[in-house]
Amino acid sequence: MLKLLIIEDDVAAAASLKHGLEESGYAVELAHDGESGLQQARDGDHDLWVIDVMLPKRDGLALLKMLRDEGRRAPALILSALGKVDDRVNGLRAGGDDYVVKPYAFVELLARIEALLRRARSLSSPETVLQLADLKMDLLGRAVTRAGQEIDLQPREFDLLEYLMRHAGQVVTRTMLLENVWEYFFDPQTNVVDVHISRLRQKIDKSFSPPLLHTVRGTGYILRMEP
Repeated sequence: MLKLLIIEDDVAAAASLKHGLEESGYAVELAHDGESGLQQARDGDHDLWVIDVMLPKRDGLALLKMLRDEGRRAPALILSALGKVDDRVNGLRAGGDDYVVKPYAFVELLARIEALLRRARSLSSPETVLQLADLKMDLLGRAVTRAGQEIDLQPREFDLLEYLMRHAGQVVTRTMLLENVWEYFFDPQTNVVDVHISRLRQKIDKSFSPPLLHTVRGTGYILRMEP
């Protein structure tokens, strides 16, 4: 079972998050201040840390920087009520792997945790081929086929499809795509995601059956075989 550490001074919020993550199959430890969180992160063999920024005794970014300086490499997801671009940039530069602004939807936080854990696993044993049904992506050759037919994708379309395939079966939000495919850590008020999703759908679904790329109304997109 994967082991997570949540460092959050809001006791009720931490307990609620712990309950949701345990229901999702994770083992979860809690710390409610920066000093105890630092010690637990040092002592425990955690697969991922969830760290609030505004903590008593030691703030979350200082805590994380200290862990990184010590060579500790567990993925870190930063939680904060501070959502300006500079705040996010500072969090990522301090050693964060992702940054979620409060208040957040649990389903998105869970998806981001799953993505960070998957990324950590892929770094230790990188995949070279991704496949869903008859859709196949060769990461080394940068080639995509469906039902054996080659599909010509532009570089950004390839990156978008790779992200969707790595998260196959999970809903990904527009914000997640902007941050991970376009590296926009803010909302630039653009429809670039919708435009590229539409183009990608035309290429991978229009001439094939069944469709794989679906819109989840009001939430985002999901790549999956319909049950």
